[in-house]
Amino acid sequence: MDFTKISWDASGSEIEAESFRRIDAEYTGRKDFSPEEWTVARRLIHTTGDFSITENLVFRNNPISKCLDALKKGVLLYCDSNMIKAGISLPKLKKLNPDYTADKLTCRIADQDIMKIAAERKISRALASVEAMGDALNGSIILCGNAPLALAACIRNSVEKGIVPSMIIGVPVGFVNVVESKELLMETSIPHVTIKGRRGGSPLAVAILHGILESAGIKL
Repeated sequence: MDFTKISWDASGSEIEAESFRRIDAEYTGRKDFSPEEWTVARRLIHTTGDFSITENLVFRNNPISKCLDALKKGVLLYCDSNMIKAGISLPKLKKLNPDYTADKLTCRIADQDIMKIAAERKISRALASVEAMGDALNGSIILCGNAPLALAACIRNSVEKGIVPSMIIGVPVGFVNVVESKELLMETSIPHVTIKGRRGGSPLAVAILHGILESAGIKL
């Protein structure tokens, strides 16, 4: 075994900087990203180790600027999984708005009342969670990386009830309702970031939000 191949004395920040340098040097994909969009795209490449993640990456209706504007106002961040909630950097949010607290990061998927509603109505907890939030999601930022029904329900609420988020990060993963929910999102005028197809996941939703913060000069 050749342990000399490993950079043992590199710090975390040095490793990340070198990773980004290599991404910038090796990337030969799409050239249509704005500098801010590339910051998000590069964060996704870094998270997945896969350049192809950018092929189906979609930014519509000025999602980066709209997200930053909403964060500066201290809006609620609704997460469809506790993994997303746990992954978001609260200290970085505080750099945009010092009033951010953990209470502003909401996920109800494991709440007892949500589990009861879902069982009684025979619906998913993701759907029950969105319905229970109601008007509280108006003006919020939605982060969906797990449950396509959460994304679809937010879109339906915007159309049928006028509960319109400020911005949506819609990257659910899987095989059922995933492509369809993303297609619904792309039909809306809501500012959003999504990844066409089945690919997604909670880590990618977090990476997109962190990439947006990074585009504003907030170091991660």
